[in-house]
Amino acid sequence: MPTHGPADRRRAGAPVTVDAVVFDLGNVLVRWDPYLPFVGRMDRAEVEAMFDEIDFPTINHGLDAGRPWSEARAEVLRRYPQRADAFDLYRAHFAEAIPGPVDGSEPLVRDLVRIGIRVLGLTNWSAETFHHAEPAAPAIGLLEDVLVSGEVGIAKPDPRIFRLLASRYELDPARTVFTDDSAPNVAAAAAEGFDAVLFTDPDELRTDLVRRGLPIPAA
Repeated sequence: MPTHGPADRRRAGAPVTVDAVVFDLGNVLVRWDPYLPFVGRMDRAEVEAMFDEIDFPTINHGLDAGRPWSEARAEVLRRYPQRADAFDLYRAHFAEAIPGPVDGSEPLVRDLVRIGIRVLGLTNWSAETFHHAEPAAPAIGLLEDVLVSGEVGIAKPDPRIFRLLASRYELDPARTVFTDDSAPNVAAAAAEGFDAVLFTDPDELRTDLVRRGLPIPAA
């Protein structure tokens, strides 16, 4: 488990304004593509039609916020019975939706752990499928802890999850960098006082962290 680093481990003369870095997981540390479970099983156009018909983003957000998969499936079966088999296919092959790590993210996490900065995760993820995350992206196992939305019943960008993040881990939001690939989530974190950064790629984030005085190798 990472430990808090003393001041003498930080670059001399660089003003350090960060005590902790909190990573989103999906498409930040681990790749996520909901179409991948259907490759070789359904045509892309049919998958897109299914996602549109059942409003997959809304259903997925409900799962992230703690809704049981069985309840979501019951809704799909009741409202869109012709789509139930495809929904089952996504659940059965969910691990294929997260095919591996985001290139460059694990070295960044390792560099942060090495200097003693606290490194945590905050993810929108169903509690029922979160066990697939770390095997797909071992960097997740380097984190001090991960706050999983599906386990607490609150999903980003709900401001309550950022307040829970701060209280559970005793974080000072102003000295905590939060990074996410979703602009609404970044805006919500910023509104709660976090130093929120829109994630585009690991090198850009690395540059942002170096600018904040963290003694890690530049991109």
